[in-house]
Amino acid sequence: MIKTILFDLDDTLLWDKRSVAASLRMTCEYAEAVCGVDASLLEQSIRSEAAASYSETSVYEFTQSIGINPFEGLWGVFDDAGEQFQTMKKLMPEYRRTAWTRALKKSGIDDGTLGQKLSEHFPMMRAQNPLVFDETFQVLDQLKDRFQLMLLTNGSPSLQQTKLTMTPEIAPYFDDIIVSGAFGIGKPDTSIFDFAVAKSGHLKSEAIMVGDNLMTDILGANRSGIKSVWLNRDNQTANASIVPDFEIHGLDELIPLLENL
Repeated sequence: MIKTILFDLDDTLLWDKRSVAASLRMTCEYAEAVCGVDASLLEQSIRSEAAASYSETSVYEFTQSIGINPFEGLWGVFDDAGEQFQTMKKLMPEYRRTAWTRALKKSGIDDGTLGQKLSEHFPMMRAQNPLVFDETFQVLDQLKDRFQLMLLTNGSPSLQQTKLTMTPEIAPYFDDIIVSGAFGIGKPDTSIFDFAVAKSGHLKSEAIMVGDNLMTDILGANRSGIKSVWLNRDNQTANASIVPDFEIHGLDELIPLLENL
């Protein structure tokens, strides 16, 4: 019998990809208005240049271990305890400036001053776009009195808290919120799943993980011996080596699935 549901946050409950896309588009349209650069071309360029510039930072391996992606690096403050986070806090402004300046140059505009302006504009746009999936609250409302709900999310504690502050309705549904940056390592490492289940006070057989990411949510749950539900909204092709216990295509499908367990 399932007693605890572990939920991923980004792109499971919060529509982070769409928030990023909207914020990038608004920033690139701002750049087009300022200098005439093609906004669509600049958006393509920043997506590739952000990833490339991010991989060159000295904290890249650390960000991979706790699950902070390049687009979070483009707006997060990372004002968290710990040497690595403090290093990130110092390095990210230069990373942002470099990524935007390179993206502009790739799009035909060589302007470091504008690159700096865009690096400051994107975080403002991201703050204006805290998007949530339509069914998120409907589903949580149906589950909150029947199950123990826990949030298990990769990322920086300060950044994940910022996201939750932007959408204050989410946090009250959860008995506990576990962030990889505070724990020390992220999904798919089994230790964070073991920690979450231990905090729940229930058995692994009484827990289930719900998330959109095969490589973190599902792989980690599988390795930990926890039932897994892959939220495959985009009809992605399954990975032959990572097989979820269940697959759904909308969060609302979780309700009948749980009723049948």
